[in-house]
Amino acid sequence: MQENLQAASQKIVSLSPVDMAIIAIYFATVIGIGFYLKRYTSKGEGFFLAGREMSAWVAGLAFISANLGALELMGWAGAAYQYGILAAHWYWIGAIPAILFLGIVMMPFYYISKTHSVPGFLKLRYGEAARGFNAIAFAFMFLLMSGINMYAMALVMKVVLGWNIHFSIWVAAITVGVYVTLGGLYSAVFNEVMQFFLIWFGVLLIPIFGLIDAGGWSGMVARIQQNFPGGDYTHLWQSTGSFGDNPMGIHWTGIVLGLGWVVSFGYWTTDFLVVQRVLTAKDLRAAKLAPIIGSYFKMAVPFVVILPGLLALAVLPMNLVPESAVGPGQHSYNEVLPLMLARYFGPGLLGLGITALMAGFMSGMAGEISAFTTVFTYDIYRSYINKKGSDSHYVTMGRICTMLGVLISIGTAYLVMEFKSIMDYVQALFSFFVAPLFGTVLLGMLWKRATPAGGFWGLLAGTLSSIGMWALVKANPKNIALIALSDNAKDMAENMYRALWSWIVCVVVTVVVSLFTRPKPVEELVGLVYGCTKLPSEGHLPLWKRPIFYAAISAGLFVILQVVFW
Repeated sequence: MQENLQAASQKIVSLSPVDMAIIAIYFATVIGIGFYLKRYTSKGEGFFLAGREMSAWVAGLAFISANLGALELMGWAGAAYQYGILAAHWYWIGAIPAILFLGIVMMPFYYISKTHSVPGFLKLRYGEAARGFNAIAFAFMFLLMSGINMYAMALVMKVVLGWNIHFSIWVAAITVGVYVTLGGLYSAVFNEVMQFFLIWFGVLLIPIFGLIDAGGWSGMVARIQQNFPGGDYTHLWQSTGSFGDNPMGIHWTGIVLGLGWVVSFGYWTTDFLVVQRVLTAKDLRAAKLAPIIGSYFKMAVPFVVILPGLLALAVLPMNLVPESAVGPGQHSYNEVLPLMLARYFGPGLLGLGITALMAGFMSGMAGEISAFTTVFTYDIYRSYINKKGSDSHYVTMGRICTMLGVLISIGTAYLVMEFKSIMDYVQALFSFFVAPLFGTVLLGMLWKRATPAGGFWGLLAGTLSSIGMWALVKANPKNIALIALSDNAKDMAENMYRALWSWIVCVVVTVVVSLFTRPKPVEELVGLVYGCTKLPSEGHLPLWKRPIFYAAISAGLFVILQVVFW
């Protein structure tokens, strides 16, 4: 690992005074926001849920920005270099249907139940055992995920500036720790909204300059075909009829069922990091609109995240390699974005671009840390360690957890180097913890016969089966054909199919156990399950004011994108 760090330690650009000033202003601003918002976080509702007073637009932008950190920027740009335009599936079929489902179908139950977290909902629906298991799993996942953002930021500093990777990690970690400790979720949300605009202004120029350099879309396609003959990197669906015809080694069934159904719906509807942002909305209508607003921006993100990776296939003079195979003078898939940044940005623009990446990193890490803090404080500490603490005591504990989470995340940052790319690592985590959970939550909301025992054992079986399948392939790589249905499958394809199988295991176990155990009385399911809950009517509103209207437009745009890039 140390050799890998030293191999790319020389900086490839130099910062001008203007660039340094832009970066310094950003750091000062986020710290200032933390100090300013501290006055609003003396109570638990303010520190952990931002007071539940955000508008639909603010909650919607925070909802998308929490998912648009350095992990997304660095990871999916690298994944686009590795797998081509197939990476865009994670933004379209892997996001839009699930986001709309969250807003229209699931958000009313999260909001009406006044839960502070997804584990909190599980307690109300299934009981303490399911909540406790999920809380521990989520806390573990959040720490692993926040470490990714640390590692991604260190890569930017290493590749672009030549900074020591350890120094970069500590500077950014301390900054995030300070402003989240001070301002809680308020700080995280406000910085996520600021980061959203910084990314668009700071990174959008890369695809613009890149397309000019490559001769437009057709010129880029021609160059990719010349540089990588025999591979189809520029069609979304056309090459997925066979496992061996695309760079990912995946069949369309894996994309539709593994990604489009299990991983996508699991992440966007049950991952507390993103759901927490919507719970900050001021009322139910705003909570339903927030994800729908976010879906429009999500559809546009590939143009600033995926496109740079495709352009790198066309214009970069070197071939990039997996992270675990980096040698002297080589660069990994994960370094695509900083390499493109260095290629096209000069003084001033470079400072803006680096600031955008830093903002993405810190926003992503802040989101993971604030989610970890809420889950640990409410669902572990208050439930099992100190049940009778005051509100101010839990806020203090939340601030302590924030700093503790930052320190643990520094250690998890180095685990990423054991995977071929950032996104292979992330999708593996999702298949462990998110895919099975979706089965548990979905059955809980739609099937009143699901029992507490069924929810717990289904979730446990799904999680353990996913980890077991991963270990099976690690023990013998040839076993990937058993999981991903093909010898040609790559790591990402394995993740998609593993998620699908673990979801099926969870659902089957939940149903079977529920049929043999006692369900909760119907009166205890009010506000938690369809058929037992009276939802507020929107019939008095004109069509153009109803969330379903904007969800339908978003769905139409999603279909158009599939056809255009077929």
